[in-house]
This record gives sequence, structure tokens and C-alpha cells, in this order.
Amino acid sequence: MVDLRRLDDVTARLGDVVLDPSTWPSFMDEVCAAVGATGAAMLQSDIRTEDIPRTDSITEYFTKTYFPHNLHLTDIRAARGVPLMHAGVDVITDADLFESEAEMLRDPLYATLGEFGLKWFAAVGFHSGPALWALTIQRSPREGLFDADEIKALRRVSAPLTEAATLSAVVGRSALSGITSALDLIQVAAIAVGRFGTVIGMNSQAESCLGHDLAIRNNRLTLLDRQANADLTRLIDQLAHSSDLHPLPSSPIVVRRIDKRPIVIQIQQVPPAARSPFLGARAILLIRDLEGSAAFDQALLAATFELTPAQARLATRLARGDSVEAAAQEAGVALATARNQLKTIFQKTGTHRQAELVALLHRVK
Repeated sequence: MVDLRRLDDVTARLGDVVLDPSTWPSFMDEVCAAVGATGAAMLQSDIRTEDIPRTDSITEYFTKTYFPHNLHLTDIRAARGVPLMHAGVDVITDADLFESEAEMLRDPLYATLGEFGLKWFAAVGFHSGPALWALTIQRSPREGLFDADEIKALRRVSAPLTEAATLSAVVGRSALSGITSALDLIQVAAIAVGRFGTVIGMNSQAESCLGHDLAIRNNRLTLLDRQANADLTRLIDQLAHSSDLHPLPSSPIVVRRIDKRPIVIQIQQVPPAARSPFLGARAILLIRDLEGSAAFDQALLAATFELTPAQARLATRLARGDSVEAAAQEAGVALATARNQLKTIFQKTGTHRQAELVALLHRVK
């Protein structure tokens, strides 16, 4: 029933899937056509979430039964099959898991498969780094169980899948690095985290934010503020147990500090280019230190608004959150002098209030 030439042709095009993770379902559709199966899905050995790559033909089963009924937590195929794969078996089928078809059909998972016209199963094991994955292939009763020759054919796919998954993680990491580096250029601190809160990458702006109140321990972000750290823990728990299909929390995490303004952490979705299923990047944390450490190019401000060096220095201090009084004291000038400079800055920038001026300057930096 397996078309070996077609299966080899599909496998040879795995490089295209590496460059575009969104095409994994199309790849699996072609595999199913080559091996005479209804549908397929990618499942990780230790965690299974709704955002797994899968073909449309079996999506209804996963969205209406497998995940809603928590069968992903009690999947007998994982419980019995994963140890076999860890022991070196490349392909497992129902025959490896049950002594008889009658025993198989008594299992709750197989009873639900029947409701969707599915029955027989094969899984091709492969790795992405230390993580064990399986390409699970589902057949209908009519398509029949996988025989010895078909299992032998499926073994040909295991090694190429490992190569593709490994490369896919590398490409995803590169895309993520490009995103955080781009944020670095506009002076935005960014930390990318995975499903379990592991730090996958950060830019130099984020590194400069690390210290007593915000630190990386055991490759995870920790916050000194107990409430903020509890909020971060809840976020990581949500990342671990939800899919990419669910929106992330919109509320920021506020890290309050003694004698300093707070740090604000905003949560952003990982862009599609970095969403390799084998990298596991789940969120980008954007960090803003409100203490006023933002960098402003005084020469750019002076050139843009025709400010004198003294006026540009005052404008920069105001944009960083200083009061006119504090800015005058730091510059070593009289308060009256600073106020006169501010009036001139208002005129040159076309603003009328300090808040309006600060908002404008933040658009220029």
C-alpha cells in the first residue's frame, strides 16, 4: 500500500518545510497519500498541546475530543510507545502496544477514534535535540493496520525527520535572534522565553536591565518583587499548558522597587517566522525600566529642532523623567535659566506643555 517513490520524493522536500514551518501539515498530507492513511499529527513525547502540527483531515478529532476530553494526558500510545522509542525502536504500531485487537478497542482513546472513522496507528520516532517527537499516522478501518513491509518503509523517514527538526530549531532560533537584535537597534529590551519559561535569547538592552531586581537564574527570569514574580510564574504556567492559538495576557507585569521607579514587562506573541514547533519559543518579554535610563541622541535632537547644546541637554533630561528643578541642579544652572531655556524649547518644537514635549522627544529618539 506504500508508494516508496512518492514517500522518498516527499522526504526529499523536507528542506522546504524547514524554511517555512507553516507547511508541516502539507508535508504530512503528502506522507499520508504515500502510505495510504487518513491523517497525521506531530506529537512530542512529554507534552502535547493544541497547537501541534496536524493535517486538516484529523483536526476535528483533536479539537473536539482528544484535547477537550484530556486524552492527551492519558494517551496509552504515549505511555507504552515512548519507552520503546527511547529503547531504539524507530516505528511503533498498534501491534507493539496491545496483545490483541479486542484489548485495543477496549481502550477509551480507541473508542473515540472510531467515532471519527479512525482506527489503526503508526508512529515514526525522531529527535530535535534531546526532545523525542513522533510523526503519528492514522488510518481508517478500511485502510487497515500497518504490515511489516509498510513499517520498514516508514523507517526510512525517521532519520530525515530528525535532520529537518534539528535544522528547523536552528532556523527558528536565528529568526528569533534577528527579532531581538532589531529591537536592540531601537533600544527596546527583549527576552525570548520558551514554553517552560526557559530563556531562549535576549538582546544587549535586556542584559543591561539585569541586576538585583531582575535576574536570570537557572536559565529562567526571576523577579525580586514577590507579586511580580508570582505574576510571571502564572504567565509561564499558561505558556506551558496552552497553545499558540490562544492569546497571551495583555496586562503588563509591574516590578516595583524601593527608591526607584518600577520596571514594566509587556508580553508579545512570537512572530510566525520564529514559531518552529521544535524550538518552542512562546513569548517575547519587552522590558521598560522607568527609572529613566532611556538613551537619547542629543545631537539628533539639536539638529532636528535647532536646539543649542544646553537646550538639547535640558530636553534630554526632561525626556528621561527629570523635573526642571532636578535638571537645573544637575546642569549647575539657576532654575530661572532652565525655565527660560524650556520656553525656547517649547517655541522651537511647537509644543506648549512639558508632557507634550516629552511625548514628542520619545518619537525622535
